[in-house]
Amino acid sequence: MHFKRKESLITMEVKAGKENAYMPVNQELKERIEKIKKGGKQKYHDSNAEKGKLFARERIQLLFDSHETLEDGLFANAMDEDLPADGVVTVTGKINGQTVCAMANDSTVKAGSWGQRTVEKILRIQETAERLEVPMVYLVDSAGARITDQIDMFPGRRGAGRIFYNQIKLSGRVPQICLLFGPSAAGGAYIPAFCDIVVMVDGNASMYLGSPRMAEKVIGEKVSLEEMGGAKMHCTTSGVGDVLVDTEEEAIQFAQKYLTYFPANFREKPKKAASVEPKSFDKPISEIIPENQNAAFDMYELIDRTIDEGSFCEIKKRFAPELITGLARINGQSIGIIANQPRVKGGVLFTDSADKATKFIQLCDAFEIPLLFLTDVPGFMIGTRVEKQGIIRHGAKMLFAMSEVTVPKISVIVRKAYGAGLYAMSGPAFDPDCCLAFPNAQIAVMGPEAAVNAVEANKIAQLPEEEREAYIAEKQAAYKENIDIYRLASEMIIDDIIDPDHLRNELTRRFTIYQNKKKQFTERKHGVYPV
Repeated sequence: MHFKRKESLITMEVKAGKENAYMPVNQELKERIEKIKKGGKQKYHDSNAEKGKLFARERIQLLFDSHETLEDGLFANAMDEDLPADGVVTVTGKINGQTVCAMANDSTVKAGSWGQRTVEKILRIQETAERLEVPMVYLVDSAGARITDQIDMFPGRRGAGRIFYNQIKLSGRVPQICLLFGPSAAGGAYIPAFCDIVVMVDGNASMYLGSPRMAEKVIGEKVSLEEMGGAKMHCTTSGVGDVLVDTEEEAIQFAQKYLTYFPANFREKPKKAASVEPKSFDKPISEIIPENQNAAFDMYELIDRTIDEGSFCEIKKRFAPELITGLARINGQSIGIIANQPRVKGGVLFTDSADKATKFIQLCDAFEIPLLFLTDVPGFMIGTRVEKQGIIRHGAKMLFAMSEVTVPKISVIVRKAYGAGLYAMSGPAFDPDCCLAFPNAQIAVMGPEAAVNAVEANKIAQLPEEEREAYIAEKQAAYKENIDIYRLASEMIIDDIIDPDHLRNELTRRFTIYQNKKKQFTERKHGVYPV
């Protein structure tokens, strides 16, 4: 039996000569899309503008190369007019010509809070990043979970916890960046925590597990939002924040620059950029490093004379500034720099500086970025306070991460490497591809002053006061002769002594040679980190 298909009204209208019959349908679609893309009510847009905050879709437009991004889930929760796109925008597009996935909380919709479909959209864009093996950017501005939706979005297999699970799966596979424009509250604070880098906008960005109001109610603590979880606090004290910026535009520009140092994923290597000569200075490296091992100098001056001009991208500048960590280029090649800063606390390593180095080392190693250690370190800090803070286990984490590195790593003893500081800064025992030193460098268990005091204290105390100074000077001179860098080179403890003014050329040659290095640290499931 055959049935004749009934012609639709539209088909019949077209046959009747009504060429515009499809227009009402398309017009309705267009109007629905336009309404959703406007986000929440105008009063919320106005409130954000007063705070210097951009609309979520404006942030995406600024971040990506063009407006031609692919957006999925636009109609999520479309039956509820108060929840356009369910408060989150998820897109795939190009940044610097590289495919990137992103999610952006829309704080004009229920303060960017999460419902069931919000979570599902975030999960799906993460899964897209995993399938495509491309970077994932989180533009965060959210009050956290909608308590009214908690059963639907919080505890299940496709609930909010899955977001963090996915982040952990993506970690080390693709770069993950968090740009924090507003709050990241309660459990949502773990989105920044699991990212490779967190950029925070001063005055608006915040992270906290419990709000100031909750802290007062539960534990009786009265504290402001800035003290509890503000951008300055996290970028200087807690270390959860990595980069502090003044504006949202600055945050977006930083993300665009940051991505240029990285490959799309762990299977690739960073693309080489055009080589740029270092900035010109009146004094060469050899003239800025004091002969006195205890005199301060600015390690940034050495870095600027070595790397491609304008290429330094510093990470955690305000946190543990006694150690400098940052991305740069030498002859167009991406490198990661870990450098002691003698101008801050003498360059001594503390618990925070060890943690800072640990994460940065892991980040570079995960994405095939070679490492350069610029060493001028008196060692790790000693004393009751740091022992109570666990400096031994924090230092062990740094050594652990540095030892596991399989990318090229070069260690340069700029002036001194004393005690376990030598180990932490990729000394000879930790398998650097080479360990270089400047002519006045010293490597020892401790410096001459401390060593003579430790060994000769009783003898010095017994000497007449007028003889002590000469005796100490004699013993220090003998100690310095014992640790002379040429002697260490003759014993093959270091690989070469180089002219400081030839550092850039030496590094260029060596990183080029080492770029095809193949290494597996050891065969195992994973190590057990000291925590």
